[in-house]
Amino acid sequence: MVYLILNFLIFVKLLFFWLWLWQLKEYHIGRFIAHFREGQAIKKIISSLWRIKYPKFTFKIIVISFVSMFLAILMFSRGLCFSTFLLILFVPLIFQIPTAIWRNRFLEKARKKREQFQNLLVIGITGSYGKTSTKELLASILSKKYRVLKTKEHQNSEVGISQCILDELSSSHEVFICEMGAYNRGGIKLLCDIVKPKMGILTGINEQHMALFGSQENIIKTKFELIESLPENGIAFFNGKNKYCLDLYQKTKIKKILYGQEAKLPGEENIEGAKAVARELGMGEEEILKACQEIKDKLSGVKIKKGRNSLDVIDASYSANPDGVIAHLDYLKTQPGKKVIVISCLIELGSASKRIHQEIGQKIAEVCDWAIITTKDRLKEIKEGAVEKGMKENNIFFIENPETIFEKIKILSSPGDMVLLEGRVPQFLIKKLVID
Repeated sequence: MVYLILNFLIFVKLLFFWLWLWQLKEYHIGRFIAHFREGQAIKKIISSLWRIKYPKFTFKIIVISFVSMFLAILMFSRGLCFSTFLLILFVPLIFQIPTAIWRNRFLEKARKKREQFQNLLVIGITGSYGKTSTKELLASILSKKYRVLKTKEHQNSEVGISQCILDELSSSHEVFICEMGAYNRGGIKLLCDIVKPKMGILTGINEQHMALFGSQENIIKTKFELIESLPENGIAFFNGKNKYCLDLYQKTKIKKILYGQEAKLPGEENIEGAKAVARELGMGEEEILKACQEIKDKLSGVKIKKGRNSLDVIDASYSANPDGVIAHLDYLKTQPGKKVIVISCLIELGSASKRIHQEIGQKIAEVCDWAIITTKDRLKEIKEGAVEKGMKENNIFFIENPETIFEKIKILSSPGDMVLLEGRVPQFLIKKLVID
């Protein structure tokens, strides 16, 4: 009996870890598989035995959990211990079938509601990075003249966008700003079929999520689906600082506008894109300037904060992508004092992952005095790149524990120095470092 209870407890722990991971990857099987593809796969599975991870207990998670545990009890009672653990893999997959049926009906319901608002102006925003920042900035500016609805944070999938339409869209809205994300070809087109954008903003393209798309060409074609879906009288906006956007600008036949070519600070092109759209919608320069002055965080996604022990902290922990990391390091280079970067390895970069992390390592060596890497996946490549560019290996640390990271930063830095937090940095560390 003790043996069965122990096995059941291990089963429950692994089940919750697995469901947490499924939820984190938005139940997208490609993202789930990519998690184990990018090195350290066996170690990640083994480490799950020691982690305490719980999913957010939504209705779907609760149903899957109860069904899994009920089947586990039946199988354990019949002595099928090894087979029982296969439930962790297969039960969530089986539930994808009714979920897909519900999803299709849900999307169709949202599409029909959207069709009721013939005069609604929809602005679609997509790209490998900068989507959320551009959306928030644009909404802040346009709300000074128009009644604006925007998708909420992390509400850029077909289900999230449809939820926004069904719950919030009304006849009072004049503009709907829609952030669009996708993990496979046809994903952006599907979103466009639902919301029918007249304006499209392409914020930038890089290798982010290449593990899911399979190639850079597929990423480019998927993002361009937004521009291809615009009507003949639509307007396409392209980030002029991104080489892929410049190429797509050249092949676009409808009215097109470049923005952000002169941007110097990280994320500055996002506000330039928002300004460009506002101009096209009839807002004057003085009106736009006044709206921009009221925006507290013009470089959304990058926050300059006051840290403990008189440190300056650049918090770029919202998300990480290759272009963003390099841009943040370029900005850090212009600042005074010694410099420390705390960074986790980037995910879902596919075959480009090794090269990108080596390039990040090279940039770190050019800018930083010390580097603290919080995950192992591409630690070797970051080190190789940094050492190749002259950084001492002793100045590169691998530390997972946030308390230990905080103590290391205290030892390394002095008042006036700067710390860059890049990517999935533990919230505990941010709370310890930053003065509220």
